[in-house]
Amino acid sequence: MATYECLPTLTDTQVLEFCKKGFLMLDGVVPPEINQRTLEYLELHPDPEPYGILKEDWFFKNVIVHPQVAGAVRSLLGPNFGLPILMSNHRVQCPAGAQQWHRDGGWIQGPMLNHLQVFYYPQACKPESGPTELLPGSHHIYTKTRFMAHFGELRGTYYAAAPAGSVFLTVYSIWHRRSASTGNELRNLLKFNYFRTVMPQTSWIEEPGFDPRTADYTMDRPHMRDQFFDAVDNARMFFWLKGEIANFHLMGGQGWPIPGHFIEDQYGYPGGLGSLRD
Repeated sequence: MATYECLPTLTDTQVLEFCKKGFLMLDGVVPPEINQRTLEYLELHPDPEPYGILKEDWFFKNVIVHPQVAGAVRSLLGPNFGLPILMSNHRVQCPAGAQQWHRDGGWIQGPMLNHLQVFYYPQACKPESGPTELLPGSHHIYTKTRFMAHFGELRGTYYAAAPAGSVFLTVYSIWHRRSASTGNELRNLLKFNYFRTVMPQTSWIEEPGFDPRTADYTMDRPHMRDQFFDAVDNARMFFWLKGEIANFHLMGGQGWPIPGHFIEDQYGYPGGLGSLRD
């Protein structure tokens, strides 16, 4: 497997935000001339798996290892991450109805982040173009795809409408679908994966003053979980990425990482006072 190494670009706060939402949007990072060249390639290769584009040097340098894209991947998957080996194009003629909610096949439930699912818009995706709709935090919710298909509109979703050249990184298991479109254009959306090749460790830019003891692990929108379980899930994933999951043993009650105005350090912080093993 080919690997790539570069400097990380995300900070503690950005990585924690990714753990919460399950995705990161990079607006308009790919140059216009590369977007146009990509569209021309897709016109010549309209099949659903145009894998040959991965062998094109101009595409590899400006999309696959674009500094902002690769830097974010490096921050989340660690050094020498594995490069994409498959390319898909979700190509649809608008207008079209919304897809059913789903997770892509091969998803694994848990705090692990051993691969990233990444999407690239070579053309502007406006609200009328049927942008990908994501449910923030849903990568923490265990539901099989066949039980999700009957859901319609959900509260708190995010529509990934974005300018041409935008790339968004997602946890593979996040709930998503193509939203309904009303325009008349031919919509292209390229999808590919990156892979972890090393054990998890802190691989991002550490912020001065960031303290994982007092960080806010809660979601700022509906998360479809019992009270405070959003904080637990997000903290667990963050500590897995730090390579410290072995110390993560939830105390429960008002223990860490439950939010509140505490007069002392919380009980239950991993490796600290009050951490109890099962």
